[in-house]
Amino acid sequence: MIPLFTAQPSGKNMEDATSSNPQSIGFTEKLKSWLSWSWTYICAVWFAMVLTMIYVLRSPLKLQDTLTSASVFLNTLTPKFYVALTGTSSLISGLILIFEWWYFRKYGTSFIEQVSVSHLRPLLGGVESSTTTGLFSSVNGEAEPRPSVSECKVWRNPLNLFRGAEYSRYTWVTGKEPLTYYDMNLSAQDHQTFFTGDTQQLKPEDTVMQKAWRERNPQARIRAAYQAIEMNHECAAAYVLLAEEEATTITEAERLFKQALRSAGKDINLLVYIKRRLAMCARKLGRIKEAVKMMRDLMKEFPLLGMLNIHENLLEALLELQAYADVQAVLAKYDDISLPKSATICYTSALLKARAVSEKFSPEAASRRGLSTAEMNAVEAIHRAVEFNPHVPKYLLEMKSLILPPEHILKRGDSEAVAYAFFHLQHWKRAEGALNLLHCTWEGTFRIIPYPLEKGHLFYPYPGCTETADRELLPSFHEVSVYPKKELPFFILFTAGLCSFTAMLAMLTHQFPELMGVFAKAFFSTLFAPLGFFADKMQSFMPSSFWHQLTRI
Repeated sequence: MIPLFTAQPSGKNMEDATSSNPQSIGFTEKLKSWLSWSWTYICAVWFAMVLTMIYVLRSPLKLQDTLTSASVFLNTLTPKFYVALTGTSSLISGLILIFEWWYFRKYGTSFIEQVSVSHLRPLLGGVESSTTTGLFSSVNGEAEPRPSVSECKVWRNPLNLFRGAEYSRYTWVTGKEPLTYYDMNLSAQDHQTFFTGDTQQLKPEDTVMQKAWRERNPQARIRAAYQAIEMNHECAAAYVLLAEEEATTITEAERLFKQALRSAGKDINLLVYIKRRLAMCARKLGRIKEAVKMMRDLMKEFPLLGMLNIHENLLEALLELQAYADVQAVLAKYDDISLPKSATICYTSALLKARAVSEKFSPEAASRRGLSTAEMNAVEAIHRAVEFNPHVPKYLLEMKSLILPPEHILKRGDSEAVAYAFFHLQHWKRAEGALNLLHCTWEGTFRIIPYPLEKGHLFYPYPGCTETADRELLPSFHEVSVYPKKELPFFILFTAGLCSFTAMLAMLTHQFPELMGVFAKAFFSTLFAPLGFFADKMQSFMPSSFWHQLTRI
């Protein structure tokens, strides 16, 4: 069992925090649980009392006469009224169904259910889910806190594309925006953090560049970059912005990055960013060995900047060279129990193990003779990768269309899957039989993972916040992959059934009015028969004088 992170919460600290005043907390919890338990029975008793009082007071309230009048009135109604009634009911329920379906597709939940849980549950004595599901079992069977929202933070995509040379070209061809405003805003914040340095000692051109990164309009950002260069011809950040956004080819971007490198001085953030982008330019221009050397030199020069995930750029370039031994050496260093994982790490490890057996792999032969040790290792590696990010296989197997990757990704989310598959699909295709092995084995992962996902198998449980974050990171024309697959809410199914049923009643009443009238009378007489039987039994069980005295009271 390999946990995603090795840091474990201290059980003693949790115990101390929850037992600072055990008597008051225990009394409050007991009171809440007693009120919640008794509420159901109080409602049932109250409902029974109301029914009893209505029955007792049926004579003074003239309920029998009222029911008779209502029955006469209903008998005088024409079939057209019932057609209109059922048709209107079908229309209203249909509108509710359309709204519920749209809300579910957009937000992943039912509007009626959300309102019910938010507003009606506290009134009915419900408790917050955080008090009951705040703990879950870890892979060791111990209680651990559920991952917080901070675990669903987004990360800079290590292989993000160039806006001017790649993202903008996609917009020119398709007319679609591949980046969301949320994603671009995160990039602007990153650039401000990387390139502005100490805000207490800002130069005039730095102030201009600070505003440039915040500009929403690309042309305004480019004009601000030229303004900063006019103030100082050695403004490296301005050349970076022009390379990222104005350059329409990778060659032009590389030229501007080299100009920025000459002007960067000793600013570590600028140096690391520029050298990395230069290495990516070399990779895109086909100078792969040069790109690998630049990435290795960068990792040696700045070994403490592992959080930038430069090794993921290196892995992709080495796979392009088919230098699988070097890839294995990089994985041996970074696929460690103490280090955070990523889709690149997990799926590259699975690719290497699958490549060793996939060429001769046959599902029929494996089912007859069983899996060999090497095949078992490959299957386990695939299961491990799929558990970490279950969205990737559909892109690798081309069951789902790819889009341009975003500038930021959410680990274990659909955005990370898009980014990984965009760059690594070609490497899986190059390994003969690897995709076939993935196709035969990836769905077996879900038989290993407990459901509901209260605990994981090799990693922590799959976080529930990925869908919301991915919808912010990925463009609206992309259908976000959701895991686990959500079932349709009850209220959508209910409104769909209600709409269909009332529409059918309206049609039948319009076509066969007399037959539907007979059917309706038989249905209601059958429906109210148990109530009449119950009333007769009550009247025979109690003496008539008793009911007369109660009526007088």
